Amino acid sequence: MAIEDIVAEVDKHPTRYVVLTGGEPMVAKGIHELAAVLHEKGKHITIETAATIAPVGIACDLASLSPKLSNSTPEAGTIEIAWIQRHEERRLQPEVIRDWIGAYHHQLKFVVSEDSQIAEIEALLAKVGPEYTRPDRVQLMPEGRSVDELRHKASSLLDLCKQKGYRYCSRLHIELFGNTRGT
Repeated sequence: MAIEDIVAEVDKHPTRYVVLTGGEPMVAKGIHELAAVLHEKGKHITIETAATIAPVGIACDLASLSPKLSNSTPEAGTIEIAWIQRHEERRLQPEVIRDWIGAYHHQLKFVVSEDSQIAEIEALLAKVGPEYTRPDRVQLMPEGRSVDELRHKASSLLDLCKQKGYRYCSRLHIELFGNTRGT
């Protein structure tokens, strides 16, 4: 869609909040221009990104950063090896995360599928630097495809959030709509 068509669609909805997301929005052609136009119209812009591409002055009110953990890399045999190698080389960019955090109000979001990932998350936070990563800006949410699975995993995450000062985030889209495409 052309930028003016996107803006016209946004204008049909009575909200001032716009989330730019979808795969990795920072690779979308015209993303800086779109964000600028929406911001000029008084929209509050949240950008959901894996934080592998520097912001370079994009209009943004909330950077919602979701760095990819090791479980985001597909098994060999399910996808070509060259893609896996590129993904592993690029999935974590602490210096780019610092760029986002230094420039914008932010949150760091992690979907946790198993308790062992907590050590990986904390190692990343240490690499980014404690001066950048206040605990209350870290959101942990359980991975799951059903309400029962989410609730089963929630208790250990809730305890950890209380202990470390992180924020617990439910996966409301699963609770409301189930494991459906497009939510």
